[in-house]
Amino acid sequence: MATGKAIAPLSQPQAVRMNGIYRTQRHVYDLTRKYYLLGRDRLIDGLQPGETDRILEIGCGTGRNLALAARRWPGRPLIGVDISSAMLETARATLSRQRLDGQVLLVEADACALSVQTALAGQSFERIFFSYTLSMIPAWEYALEEALGMLAPRGSLHIVDFGQQERLPSLFRALLFGWLRRFHVHPRADLHAVLEEAALRHKRTLTFRAPYRGYAWSAVLA
Repeated sequence: MATGKAIAPLSQPQAVRMNGIYRTQRHVYDLTRKYYLLGRDRLIDGLQPGETDRILEIGCGTGRNLALAARRWPGRPLIGVDISSAMLETARATLSRQRLDGQVLLVEADACALSVQTALAGQSFERIFFSYTLSMIPAWEYALEEALGMLAPRGSLHIVDFGQQERLPSLFRALLFGWLRRFHVHPRADLHAVLEEAALRHKRTLTFRAPYRGYAWSAVLA
């Protein structure tokens, strides 16, 4: 599968905002984020796809997770979606540099309209994951519904994102959340409740954890 670029009608304000944030940051994103985007590697190890399973990352950013997944799960078709053309430019370079571009397709699209407005319309995936993405999507509940609608019957949806720091000092939480707001990142306090309701509605089983003393929240709907 060759790396490509499929254009879809995007949420223009959000696309402009993300490109503005990451036009320069994308060059140092992976170097700086590795210290506080905890649990990403554990999520990828937990995908456990079958030999022919298709994997979709929503909000793939620089392609860091896709490159890791391609090495961890060679031969599986991988697709990465992001609303930021700047991030996708970096992702293409990342995958090409590591000679992984033949395994990955990149799609520029709005996570809230994947099933109807992109090259992915009508497709399903055995593994779908969000890695520190829902906290950046304003209408994140819609993105979650889109993902569940594209999940194969025996597939699983995997999520890791910022938690509510519930077992960490309150000052740490205040400082972190203040810093994140500068980058339009908003940890979702109601994530667990929304996932529980979605699991019931879609007849899925929810596994929810709060590792690192609640620094991160992780979930699997299977």
